[in-house]
Amino acid sequence: MCWVRTAPAAISNGVRPGHQRCGPNSSSSARKRRRSRALVGSSGGPGGADGVIGLILLAQALTVSVSGPPSSLEYLPVHVAESRGLFAAEGLDVTLRTARADSLAAEMLAQGQADVAVTSLVAMLRFGPRLEHQGPVVVFGLTAAPPVALLASTSAGAPVAAVAGLAGRRVGVAAPGVAEQVWLAGVLAAAGLKPTRVDVVSLGSRRVATAIESGSVDAGLVHEPAASALLADGRARLLADFRSPDAVRRALGGLTVNAAAFVQAHRAPEDAVLAAFGRALLAARRLLVETPAGTLAATLPQPLVGNPEEFPRRLAAGRELWLSDGLVTPERLRRTIGLIRAHTPLPETLRLPAAEDMLRIPVTGRDRPAPR
Repeated sequence: MCWVRTAPAAISNGVRPGHQRCGPNSSSSARKRRRSRALVGSSGGPGGADGVIGLILLAQALTVSVSGPPSSLEYLPVHVAESRGLFAAEGLDVTLRTARADSLAAEMLAQGQADVAVTSLVAMLRFGPRLEHQGPVVVFGLTAAPPVALLASTSAGAPVAAVAGLAGRRVGVAAPGVAEQVWLAGVLAAAGLKPTRVDVVSLGSRRVATAIESGSVDAGLVHEPAASALLADGRARLLADFRSPDAVRRALGGLTVNAAAFVQAHRAPEDAVLAAFGRALLAARRLLVETPAGTLAATLPQPLVGNPEEFPRRLAAGRELWLSDGLVTPERLRRTIGLIRAHTPLPETLRLPAAEDMLRIPVTGRDRPAPR
């Protein structure tokens, strides 16, 4: 974002959006296709004659681009659905292509290298399909907002007591242009502050927490599990919370949507396929919510678990974060798009249809969710 400056000590290993290919050209493999798997059984008939019954099961193949890393809290249900065979149980042959940045996952959809992209709405609007007839279309909602909290340092010389008190103060963020800055701008606007009145500095995800602890910044957007740890130890004060749908509603006066699954309108898989995809994600969420953290840590692939010591706290945060039903309403989508347009530069060529026409969530049993 134009209102973010990078601190001299910050180190960035990010990929510049639009300046690197998203991978080998695999548009042919990304298109909808069906693979046949034959299961052959035999049965004995009268007189000892053997008969052969062939059963053909068709598995719908999907290429899915998903923002990385695999341990990312927002997108963990997607990786769990793949690793636990939940997509396969729904008759889907899913190939996950992990992108190193939200922008790359969106670009893969726009370039026809993926049938479905799981990434942030901010990235999809900035780097996804541009033309109105192409989409993007939301087919499943994962989170209402980025999993961060706006925390004030209790070690600063004059601690900030409320969002309105951030005028002229230093606020740390993980990196320039990350999705959570849209929600920061929204909560600043709700407090009557323009983003330009706040000194926003990029520090790196882990350094934001240490800077708040030391008091070298007045506030910052902190990810889990560091946010909960700082609050529990009294080293920070909560100014605004985006770590659950209810918290987002309190912070902004209504619900929004951040991480979601998207397709292109003109080349979307069939509703039955998208419904199966959504059911697998809901099953993965149930597994993550109902299974003890120790059991999951011992049975999930290590890249999904990440740091074993932090996993229980990350999992607890995810259980609050993930939407329970995958549902996104037109009202939520309109509110979020308005928030993004107000605080993020979008391509001049971007043409979006009405919010009602950007939703197609067959897992709910309806073509589009009813407004509420």
